[in-house]
Amino acid sequence: MKQRILFIIHMPPPVHGAAMMGKYIHDSCVINETFNCHYINLATAKDLTDIGKIRLQKFTQFYQLLSKIQKEIKRIQPELVYVTPNAKGGAFYKDFIVIQMLKSMGCKVVVHYHNKGVSLRQDKILDNLLYRTFFKKLKVILLAEALYADVKKYVSRKDIFICPNGIPESLTAEVSAVRHNAIPKLLYLSNLLINKGAFTLLDACKILKDKGYQFSCDFVGGETAEINAERFNQEVAIRGLNTCVCYKGRKYGTEKEEILKNSDLFILPTYNECFPLVLLEAMQHGLPCISTNEGGISDIIIPNETGYIVPKKSAHELANKIEILLKDTSLRLKMGNKGLERYKQLFTLNAFEQRITSILKEIIQ
Repeated sequence: MKQRILFIIHMPPPVHGAAMMGKYIHDSCVINETFNCHYINLATAKDLTDIGKIRLQKFTQFYQLLSKIQKEIKRIQPELVYVTPNAKGGAFYKDFIVIQMLKSMGCKVVVHYHNKGVSLRQDKILDNLLYRTFFKKLKVILLAEALYADVKKYVSRKDIFICPNGIPESLTAEVSAVRHNAIPKLLYLSNLLINKGAFTLLDACKILKDKGYQFSCDFVGGETAEINAERFNQEVAIRGLNTCVCYKGRKYGTEKEEILKNSDLFILPTYNECFPLVLLEAMQHGLPCISTNEGGISDIIIPNETGYIVPKKSAHELANKIEILLKDTSLRLKMGNKGLERYKQLFTLNAFEQRITSILKEIIQ
């Protein structure tokens, strides 16, 4: 008899890292063949702009979610319940209720964090009390060792499991880090958010343009309540970057693959991150990567080997690293090949599936 697991996970839409990993688990032959799997979608947001908004319909959906979870627990009597909760804010309070209900029903629970922020709220009296209750008797899966500091106050290291994310090997042709662009192409691939560093990259582009460098920089990703296309284009115009910066909207499938394949350098100057899948996608395409020392990024990028890590919110430091790679084609090629090699060793979807399967088996036993 296969061991029964109820997965309470985020699934797209909207599309973000946790939702994509939820989809990969849901669709995984390895996981579904190993366990008797059942799934419930934890998401209540309609799209990216709806995340964090309070609507009456969300309360109704949440009540229905709790009812559905109760019925499934009674029906399948799982040996483990796997949940992907939020770390802070209103979404955490919602997930707190879910976890406490599961505990009250006698379930063994593991939480898998695709976000962070516990340490930002742990000094608040209410949040501290809730976290102490929330983490009691829980096993916790983190994406990188560096993220343990976020929950260290509440969780013993022996109850922590490390499982880096992975992405599908979807490319049909042999990947090469070689590019043949006369003018280097920079790429930002993420939703338009201030904390993803979109404006920091624009500032760095202005610095480089003022120095006389030739390049193009494509921004690809969804509009958000913070930054829509109109506002983004206004910021581009303010900096005088209309001739070298272009917002291309959302891209999926072959369109996204083409953009990655034709870019020379990938940049994600994020302020708040756990383990961005987009860096793995860039490495899969043989791109050198520049990002910040946020979350588990230091476990992805090896500085001076597969790319660079720069301080958050520092357009000048970011521009300096981009400048090095704009001037040195051979260094871009070397770093791109090293990143591709690292992706194949550590960050394929198969590697993730094997890791998470082993962890779930260990927790059940």
